[in-house]
Amino acid sequence: MNPFSSGTRLRDMIRSIRACKTAAEERAVVRKECAAIRAAINENDPDYRHRNLAKLMFIHMLGYPTHFGQMECLKLIASAGFPEKRIGYLGLMLLLDERQEVLMLVTNSLKQDLNHSNQYIVGLALCAMGNICSAEMARDLAPEVERLLQFRDPNIRKKAALCSIRIIKKVPDLAENFINPSASLLKEKHHGVLITGVQLCTDLCKVSPEALEHFRNKCTDPLVKVLKDVVNSPYAPEYDIAGITDPFLHIRLLKLLRVLGEGDADASDSMNDILAQVATKTESNKNAGNAILYQCVETIMSIEDNSGLRVLAINILGRFLSNRDNNIRYVALNMLMKAIAVDAQAVQRHRATILECVKDSDISIRKRALELVYLLVNESNVKPLTKELIDYLEVSDQEFKGDLTAKICSIVERFSPEKIWYIDQMLKVLSEAGNFVKDQVWHGLIVVISNATELHGYTVRSLYRAFHSSVEQESLVRVAIWCIGEYADLLIKNSGMLAGEESLDVSTTDAIDVVEVAINHHSDLTTKAMALVALLKLSGRFPSHSQRIKDIIAQCKGSLLLELQQRAIEFNSIIEKHQNIRSTLLERMPVLDETTYSGRRDGSLPTAPVKIPSGVAKPADAAPLVDLLDLGSDDTPMPGSSGNDFLNDLLGVDLSSTPSQPGASQAPNLGTDVLLDLLSIGNPVDSTSPTIDSLTPSKDSKSPLAALDALSSPSISAKASSPAGSGSMMDLLDVVSPVKPAPADNNGPAYPSAIAYESSSLKIMFDFSKPPGKPQTTNIKATFTNKTANAYSDFIFQAAVPKFLQLHLDPASGNTLPASGTGSITQSLQVTNSQHGKKAIVMRIRIAYKLNNKDVLEEGQVNNFPRNL
Repeated sequence: MNPFSSGTRLRDMIRSIRACKTAAEERAVVRKECAAIRAAINENDPDYRHRNLAKLMFIHMLGYPTHFGQMECLKLIASAGFPEKRIGYLGLMLLLDERQEVLMLVTNSLKQDLNHSNQYIVGLALCAMGNICSAEMARDLAPEVERLLQFRDPNIRKKAALCSIRIIKKVPDLAENFINPSASLLKEKHHGVLITGVQLCTDLCKVSPEALEHFRNKCTDPLVKVLKDVVNSPYAPEYDIAGITDPFLHIRLLKLLRVLGEGDADASDSMNDILAQVATKTESNKNAGNAILYQCVETIMSIEDNSGLRVLAINILGRFLSNRDNNIRYVALNMLMKAIAVDAQAVQRHRATILECVKDSDISIRKRALELVYLLVNESNVKPLTKELIDYLEVSDQEFKGDLTAKICSIVERFSPEKIWYIDQMLKVLSEAGNFVKDQVWHGLIVVISNATELHGYTVRSLYRAFHSSVEQESLVRVAIWCIGEYADLLIKNSGMLAGEESLDVSTTDAIDVVEVAINHHSDLTTKAMALVALLKLSGRFPSHSQRIKDIIAQCKGSLLLELQQRAIEFNSIIEKHQNIRSTLLERMPVLDETTYSGRRDGSLPTAPVKIPSGVAKPADAAPLVDLLDLGSDDTPMPGSSGNDFLNDLLGVDLSSTPSQPGASQAPNLGTDVLLDLLSIGNPVDSTSPTIDSLTPSKDSKSPLAALDALSSPSISAKASSPAGSGSMMDLLDVVSPVKPAPADNNGPAYPSAIAYESSSLKIMFDFSKPPGKPQTTNIKATFTNKTANAYSDFIFQAAVPKFLQLHLDPASGNTLPASGTGSITQSLQVTNSQHGKKAIVMRIRIAYKLNNKDVLEEGQVNNFPRNL
């Protein structure tokens, strides 16, 4: 006998471990005990094996390794006595799991014990199998378990049912063997066996369609009768909990009825009466009753349609919302979110109670209630619900303002009945929680304001009032200074007054003060940059205050932020030296297209299908050719836009021919091509106007720095050849125009070669020719030259043109481009211009190749095609 193992009993070891004051002392005691247990195992000591295993289980619960004692479990299980088997099975369930290979050795012992004459040993084997049964063990022992479902003792039948649940989860193929035995368990009078039988039937329905159909046809009415008996049963002290007879059995039966009634009208009809009885008779003042009611509601909402029952169920959830228990309110909110998809009108009746939950002190209830309110909003109730949420926004916690603000903004945007209401609500949100508003929200507000022409005056006055009361709200300040920059004249003149609106006495100085406060009060780059743009706009609206505006802008010349520094220098240059174009340059922004903005924000803009020319491979990593154009349409002008290129959208500058009479109106040019807008290419201008070829150098064209020098050059005004200085403005903004046509000789038109694209690594030359009698068609020969010392492989050239052009690409002469210009690749293109003489040819190109086994992608824009090509 091992003196170390027998000398310490389990209680003594526990006492000594608890007496340890440090972790080191505890480890020392555990090491000593483990060493004694190992010695006893090595000596194969049978007398104290059960005591040693009990110690190992306690050591295992403390988190120390006990794998060396696993075989002792098997030895105890193989013993003949009940006490040894009990400790052995307990150790087996605690020290091993189904992934242990040692478990394979215990299958035979389990089989023997399942057939043992002692029902207590049978119970031990069923408990162990129900806890650690593996798929292999389930297949081997399923017949024994199935037989025990009919055992004489109810405790064995209960344990066999629990073990069967694990078996069918591990091996669903065995489910059909348990259908008939489990159905017989539903007739049991013993509640313990009945609960496990109901649970076994529920799990069988989930894993086997055959079982579901069998129980649905044969067991629905018996189950309804069982539930009715339980509901109407007299007081039974052994099953009573808080005055309710066996709520656990109630809940199990309701769950099984839900599974049987879901998707089956006949089964649902047969259980309607008992569900109504449970819903009306169960008391809701105790937790057990609330659990039954919740399960009853879930069953009602899951079975086939019965509008009366569903209204009753939703009313129960409404009562739950008034309960003081947060857990009950939370599950009620969860269930109402599911119920709103089934019967939204019934949920709407509890709108006031749900709104109160939004103001609850528990953050989880607030968030769930807010999500439910969001689902409740529709066109008919958007105004009162939004008012309630905005009123609560004023007093809500800081950590909740972000979620609340996002939901309010989404509600207002989705269900706004009119623009003035939308603007009012958004201004309230920005005033209360502008710092929590996402950028896309105030971007969208600006787009709506831009489109609401009749509300410009009202909006700028409302923003002016809100600015003085909420100057710390960043998003509000941004929208306010944008509107003041655009519509300050309406603010000062009180233009566009609405009925019942109070007028404001605002001077030009007051408007400039607002923008100056925004610059000084806020450190955000975006806010300061927008304020500088607003000041520049105000200098055009009120030229007499240009000096003060110039002084304010000059404060940012020394900014450490390059963006602000650059803007300050450029804007001051415009104010000082370019008064002749300032009024045109600083015109009011054109109306922004709401549909386009919403589509780009949501990522839902349509894309045109792209055809890859025959013989041209598409790179695996290359984006679609439509990305080259970034267009959805190329023949529809932006609504409300009167300009000819992208700068018109950006700055409100009209680069088309200006009217000769000051103040004369000009009709919008509906022929403007959206592609030209996006590519920054203006409509063809008079040949007497200065033109710039950005890609082809010539002695008459400007150097690359000329456009930058234009901002600071006082001689720019001398170049004006038309009223309002449109030619000078072309130079100032470096807008690319089609080049002058080359002189034609008597032998037919001839066009010079052009450098279509050139970088540090690649050069592309275009040679032009036209077939006789086809002025709309242009043949282009593209020549590609490698400027680096490494050859390019897998060379692919792609091009894209707008819809009024048709493009055909012939296969390239090769796909390997030699290094250092020692060779070239050629490829022929044919372009047909359906609007020849009206619109110039434009093209975007993409070149893909491999350099040292690395993919390289270059893109460019060809805008130096000869005119009248």
